[in-house]
Amino acid sequence: MRVIVSLFWSFLLVNMTAYVVNSMQGGTYNFTVASILSVVVTVLVIILGEALGTGEEEKRKVELGKE
Repeated sequence: MRVIVSLFWSFLLVNMTAYVVNSMQGGTYNFTVASILSVVVTVLVIILGEALGTGEEEKRKVELGKE
């Protein structure tokens, strides 16, 4: 579920950003490039999220040490 939600928001935000930046530069909006970029951003966000973790493992270790 996290992957689907991440892909959805990445798709929306990257496409919006690509449209605005291309409009400001006077270029043309390319849906295909923006969509591919959103998939890349999604993969990077998921990898970063998994690498950082939630911190719950450390909380459990501290709680076990106190008891």
